[in-house]
Amino acid sequence: MRQRLSVAEYTRGILAGDRTLLGRAITVIESKLAEDKVLATEILQSILPMTGKALRIGITGVPGVGKSTFIETFGQYLTSSGKRVAVLAIDPSSKKSGGSILGDKTRMENLAHSPHAFIRPSATGLSLGGVARSTRETILLCEAAGYDIILVETVGVGQSETLVKGMTDFFLLLMLAGAGDELQGIKRGIMEMVDSIAINKADGTNQQAAALAVNEYQNALHHLPGSSSGFVPKVIACSALEGSGIDAIWQMIQEYEVLTRENGFFAKNRQFQNLDWLHDHIRQNLEDQFYGNAKVKAKLSASEEEVREGQVLPATAAQQLINLFLGKH
Repeated sequence: MRQRLSVAEYTRGILAGDRTLLGRAITVIESKLAEDKVLATEILQSILPMTGKALRIGITGVPGVGKSTFIETFGQYLTSSGKRVAVLAIDPSSKKSGGSILGDKTRMENLAHSPHAFIRPSATGLSLGGVARSTRETILLCEAAGYDIILVETVGVGQSETLVKGMTDFFLLLMLAGAGDELQGIKRGIMEMVDSIAINKADGTNQQAAALAVNEYQNALHHLPGSSSGFVPKVIACSALEGSGIDAIWQMIQEYEVLTRENGFFAKNRQFQNLDWLHDHIRQNLEDQFYGNAKVKAKLSASEEEVREGQVLPATAAQQLINLFLGKH
């Protein structure tokens, strides 16, 4: 069994940018062992003063949009300009699918070999809340390790987009042109969340379709309520394969950062995200304690059976279990 390192050893390694120790620290954070949870908290507390300096970018997109190719091309563009880049994935679907991000990591081979990049898939089998919590904490570790840009990729669909939005500074949606009824195929909720849209695969015979898609999405964005960030979302055509449009996307993200730092939204947004994180922890910890309670465990299956058979209302059964947990009669 590998020897457990001290908090000081982890902290020194992370602050020195040691990728192996960074990876081991993330494993500690994802662990469900009680002693690892204590260690994780101590590591995070010790590196906290060195966090918060990176730009956090969320990236989402429909299946087949070329997300991994885009992230690799974008990541290489950033590292070539002297930035250190960490790529993290939120993959709540991995429990069922076996985890597509591992495939993504092999597809991002060039970026993975860069000494200025760090790629980390989310642990398979974590619940949505668990993935979100460990990804937030991993962001802090990567920032302390000196990464300037954190790219958070959402692999799953649905709620994972909301999670990524809630832990990043800028949220980019990747779309395809010429896929037919693009606007009908994407949820309005995601359109309202994003800070900008990139139409990928705008190369070869697809360039004209991409130009049309840019206009369509730009018009669609105009009909949505204005963002509280004060930034007007843009739509940019790009080709991750050819590397075109990548510089325009980076320039746009930088414009967003300058604007939101100046108008105060950037700092306010992070403060709200930290408060959300606090309440997520409270909910998760209470839930863990509730289901771990011996009295609740003894009564839970009988209560579930009564609810299933329609003998007791779910609200009544829930209150009875909560009273049991709180020691009320």
